[in-house]
Amino acid sequence: MHADPKGVLTGVHFLDGDHACCEGTLAAGARFSAGYPITPSTEVVERFASRIPTVGGVFIQMEDELAASIAIQGAVWGGAKAFTVTSGPGFSLMMEHIGYAAMTETPCVFVNVQRGGPSTGLPTLPAQADMMQARWGSHGDYGMIALCPNSPQECFDLTITAFNLSEQYRTPVMLMLDECVGHMTEKVVIPPAEQIEITPRRYTTQTPAEFRLFEPREDLVPDMVHAGSGYRFHVTGLTHDERGYPSMTVDSQDRLVRRLQEKLKPLANGTALAETEFLDDAEVVVVSYGITSRVAQRALQEARARGIKAGKYRIITAWPFPQQRIADLAARVKAFVVPEMNLGQMVLEVERAAAGKAAVIPVSHAGGGVHRPEQILHAIEEAVR
Repeated sequence: MHADPKGVLTGVHFLDGDHACCEGTLAAGARFSAGYPITPSTEVVERFASRIPTVGGVFIQMEDELAASIAIQGAVWGGAKAFTVTSGPGFSLMMEHIGYAAMTETPCVFVNVQRGGPSTGLPTLPAQADMMQARWGSHGDYGMIALCPNSPQECFDLTITAFNLSEQYRTPVMLMLDECVGHMTEKVVIPPAEQIEITPRRYTTQTPAEFRLFEPREDLVPDMVHAGSGYRFHVTGLTHDERGYPSMTVDSQDRLVRRLQEKLKPLANGTALAETEFLDDAEVVVVSYGITSRVAQRALQEARARGIKAGKYRIITAWPFPQQRIADLAARVKAFVVPEMNLGQMVLEVERAAAGKAAVIPVSHAGGGVHRPEQILHAIEEAVR
């Protein structure tokens, strides 16, 4: 095991997705995590707890997920990069504080290793049924960023991306694994620290007299300060003005919640992460994400071998949803095939973006196992008949 002078791993490793995610948090500069054990995500913070003494930081096992989801926000306001990890039932418990993080514009990362539900469901088996909850789980109007890795390598890479986006947009970011991706083991390449792009926290250059904690800059994102830095500031989940003070007016509410959504629009307008293939001549496009995208790849290859002009759009940035890209494709393809391990979630967004210009065919099941390639292939064949 090779590590740089700060204790962060480098080189080629054989890691499962959960452990690769942990290494990504360390490489991104996270030095605080709070969590509560829950299958199939525990391995992320279990490894973090053993690794963090080597780099200098803190892991705290909290009494429950509610406590974990607010403890990380206290750490952020103390100056740390922080994250927590959970799965279905714990994700539900965290929703109040996810809304708080969105309202207070607290940059942090929530890792959800999805399993079958509802309720206790299938603790050790996969699903992709938390995707809508990631966007709409907390009440009120706010924006959300969510990323979907499909390999241990991407668990490492996209964890760093999640932290970078949280700092760039001053917002919570979701990393939406599934049990298969979390527990599969593959080669993971970890580059030297100097080759990893890290977005630093954007601290203000204004004086304490000038600074307002929620006053946006040109990109609609405010600068930050942290406790103990000589600035007086107020952080509240109430509707607030640019100083952070409660402001219970219609104008304040409208101005604030519109900005919380609009500051994330650049992610949907051309910069959403995706993996594409064979789109130039495609008549049908398979839209997938997470572990399902790897099964869909086999179906796509078989369809091409049979002379079917099938293309791939693998969603990596799930939220904000890449609406314009799907709309552009809908204008020139016959259909979309959307396999996912739920009974219909992201397929609804594809339908909305396609706006009736192309057919949308769901290939869904309730989780507990992955699709068979022939299920997806059959839907591709049906789409071009």
